[in-house]
Amino acid sequence: MKFSDQFEQRFAEMIHHYPTPRSVLVPTLLYAQDETGYLNDEVIHEIAGRLGLTDLEVRNVITYYSMLTTRPRGKFNVQVCTNIACMLRGGEELLEHCKKKLGIGNKGTTADGLYTLEEVECIGACSWAPAAQVNYDFHENLTPEKMDRVLESYAKK
Repeated sequence: MKFSDQFEQRFAEMIHHYPTPRSVLVPTLLYAQDETGYLNDEVIHEIAGRLGLTDLEVRNVITYYSMLTTRPRGKFNVQVCTNIACMLRGGEELLEHCKKKLGIGNKGTTADGLYTLEEVECIGACSWAPAAQVNYDFHENLTPEKMDRVLESYAKK
């Protein structure tokens, strides 16, 4: 498995900032996923080997975090929060609106590969509910109309 020079530089810097190699697992997985699009078997095996872990230990971490995936996603990963604060302020309705607007279900990807839609438990934006995250960008106090504008802004990128 060959990663970019930028990935290798980040990894080399991180490995010395943590008390044990296992501590760099999540940030390493995030950087790898950003580079490869998703965490396939080859990536998982490479990272496990670098950190002295088994492939299963790495997979266990991947399945715990909603921001990590072993399946290809669209260019823009739209995560709509439906936890209690967002639910009470329209999060479930927002998710249903996105499903209709994009024509896909939860964890589905549009035919053009532009969007993947995911329902998530919490993105830590309870005070600004309902909220969604697109890749690493947060969008708060959403309405269906505001969400349409958010989605359209990414389509233009």
